[in-house]
Amino acid sequence: MNLFKQLLPTKRGFSGAQKYCRASFYALLHSTSDHLVEVHSPDHEVVIALGSNVGDRLKNFNEALQLMRKSGINVTRHACLYETAPAYVTDQPRFLNSAVRAFTKLGPHELLGVLKKIEQGMGRTGGIRYGPRPIDLDILFYGKYRIGSDTLTVPHERIWERPFVMAPLMDLLGSVIDSDTVACWHSFSTDSDGLFGSWEKLGGESLIGKEGMKRVLPVRNHLWEWSQETSIMGILNLTPDSFSDGGKFISVKNAVSHVRLMISEGAGIIDIGAQSTRPLASRISAEEELDRLIPVLEAVQGMPEMEGKLISVDTFYSDVASEAVKKGAHIINDVSAGQLDPNMHRIVASLDVPYIAMHMRGDPTTMQSSENLQYDDVCSQVAFELFSRVQDAELTGVQAWRIILDPGIGFSKKTEHNLDILMGLPTIRAEIAKRSFAVSHAPLLFGPSRKKFLGEICNRPVAIERDPATIASVATGILGGANIVRVHNVKDNVDAVKLCDAMLKGRTQL
Repeated sequence: MNLFKQLLPTKRGFSGAQKYCRASFYALLHSTSDHLVEVHSPDHEVVIALGSNVGDRLKNFNEALQLMRKSGINVTRHACLYETAPAYVTDQPRFLNSAVRAFTKLGPHELLGVLKKIEQGMGRTGGIRYGPRPIDLDILFYGKYRIGSDTLTVPHERIWERPFVMAPLMDLLGSVIDSDTVACWHSFSTDSDGLFGSWEKLGGESLIGKEGMKRVLPVRNHLWEWSQETSIMGILNLTPDSFSDGGKFISVKNAVSHVRLMISEGAGIIDIGAQSTRPLASRISAEEELDRLIPVLEAVQGMPEMEGKLISVDTFYSDVASEAVKKGAHIINDVSAGQLDPNMHRIVASLDVPYIAMHMRGDPTTMQSSENLQYDDVCSQVAFELFSRVQDAELTGVQAWRIILDPGIGFSKKTEHNLDILMGLPTIRAEIAKRSFAVSHAPLLFGPSRKKFLGEICNRPVAIERDPATIASVATGILGGANIVRVHNVKDNVDAVKLCDAMLKGRTQL
């Protein structure tokens, strides 16, 4: 049993949140004359900040999250991952920072005790205040309560002055207040616009990408600052029946030669697929897919030209994903976002690699059925359905900081839907942001290359003749917010990517 003070919304608090929060308190809490309440172990939603700047920082995060789950802290959402300059004591290594939302039955002081035990078990000692530490776990919010005791203050007293805390905290919210608990968190802010206002006062999104705070994605033991320039993903199909280049790269020799060409032309990522996902393609087994994939993957992984480059494997089978990562793949690209293999999210969570979640309805044999082509608002519906798949992945343990989004151009879409998405990437991000800023900040992959809708619009029935239209759509996608473009013809898209990046860089410097 724990005693702590009931939140009394301040006069300057977030006005909408005040009303929402106050109604919830009157309905749920029984107050005594001095505003003390008893808590009888229901699930409380909490926000916990993570920081590390000693040892393998990412490994420290993963270990801490595993220990939290084992201790009755059920993580439901993850913020993005940030590399930040140290504050207060500046002569120390850079930090990784993030935060999670979770549910727990632990009382606030019990929760504090569990977190301190995790810190100590991972090697944290007293040391210098604000100094180096392998792991730092702070309770930012606990349910709907403001807590003040000799050992615990909630909200954490220095939230409002710390961009490295506020950025992950904002990631865990959406632009729409989705619960009375979140409304109360907004009411804790001294700004009239709640947490949104507090974040903007610090500088908001303008702080991200500067030397003091970088939003990063962990891949291949590196932190990839993916927003600085557009990445080109070259396509390597090992299938006999792909719509564009089926049968050309089945042999290891031809595959390696083509990878060497794409790297020389400017590809930074090679996406290897051994299962066709064109409309009406027959599905092969995971075993047959691995038979095609592994010899080529091993050969490509061993190429000197691949130094500093990334390998992605395009598969919807968890067994293929697992084996591919063992053989050197750095990224899993799943056209079904986990819908075609119930084990995919669990396996990806255990692999600790970036996960491309693409929007598709049905499977390649059914995705173009009349039922799967019904949309009222394609951008809003794609955003909602894609977010739902990502949320399922998060609940299984795939952190949001490892997610890459793909709206699925050409998959369960008509020509008009593809055009709406081509012009609507900012809308898709904004719709996702209503539910999760973290997911809306994820890298966006865009893959219109040689797709059928380009042929229909430009009267180009032969796939290879659609490269000029591909270049136009790639440029449009980049200017709309795409961070990775997936193409067959690397050479002819490189200059379009460079030009768009220069235009975007110039816009941000104005």
